[in-house]
Amino acid sequence: MERPRLVLREELAIRKLVTFYYREMTKYFYASGERHDFWEFVYVDKGEVEIFTDTANQRLRQGEMIFYKPNVLHGGKAVNGSAPNLIILSFECTAPCMAFFEDKTFRLQADDRQLLFRIVQEGLKAFDPPIDSPRNTYPRRREGEGASFGGEQMIRNYLEILLLQLIRKGGKAGGEGKPSSVAGEKQGDEVVSAIIRFLQSHVANNYTFDQLCEEFAISRTRLKMIFKEKTGNGVMEYFNRLKIEQAKRMIREEAASISEISERLGYSSNHYFSRQFKRITEMAPSEYMRTIGARTVKEEIGRGRW
Repeated sequence: MERPRLVLREELAIRKLVTFYYREMTKYFYASGERHDFWEFVYVDKGEVEIFTDTANQRLRQGEMIFYKPNVLHGGKAVNGSAPNLIILSFECTAPCMAFFEDKTFRLQADDRQLLFRIVQEGLKAFDPPIDSPRNTYPRRREGEGASFGGEQMIRNYLEILLLQLIRKGGKAGGEGKPSSVAGEKQGDEVVSAIIRFLQSHVANNYTFDQLCEEFAISRTRLKMIFKEKTGNGVMEYFNRLKIEQAKRMIREEAASISEISERLGYSSNHYFSRQFKRITEMAPSEYMRTIGARTVKEEIGRGRW
């Protein structure tokens, strides 16, 4: 006898992405406003922005997300001289439950941020150029070597789960205080979290792996194992990437010249700094500066993508 099959209920489905960016804006970021016929959310990963819609003006700080329903006017700008990092993702979805997100702002809780982190991680591998590249305009599928199996489906699944989870919670505030960056966040072992906080607050200093082991009273073998497990990187590579992220922010905020940035971040020479910068970003500091400069012109005349 054939057994009955239960067709699983689907509350919402996302099958088409329109844009997906991890944008490192300059302090001059300004978008005069646009309308489009699809959904979009903006998440502030670092910094602060002022946004406006048809109905209101408000400020979004690190850890906060806003949704724009189709055909609503929206735009915004950087504030307080900061160069914000934004996750901007737009998609088609006609499910009736999406009405929940109209005119909604959220402060994401830890489990929400973890889902968003996974979406970003998959986006970095699924598209070419990746979502954090200044050359990224619209998602273009990565083919062949380097493509991650099932990456696009993972993005879709994580995104659907994030939306369902926010609806279940009813948009209540997390009340957890200032969150850490999605780009650098990995929940887990308290020792790893403590080391990450230490490196973030001492990014201009230089430490060896042995010094960190001594500082946190942990063996080399254990530190290697738990840090790699929780972050996906070795300790020193993670520290190098923190330095380069700080360098990129200083370039965008026009805080110093290339040589001054190199010195402030503790590099032994401009040549070594440039080599590390290019290894991690695939651009020399001067090229990154030109790219940012070109984008600033667009932002200043109100055409920055929002």
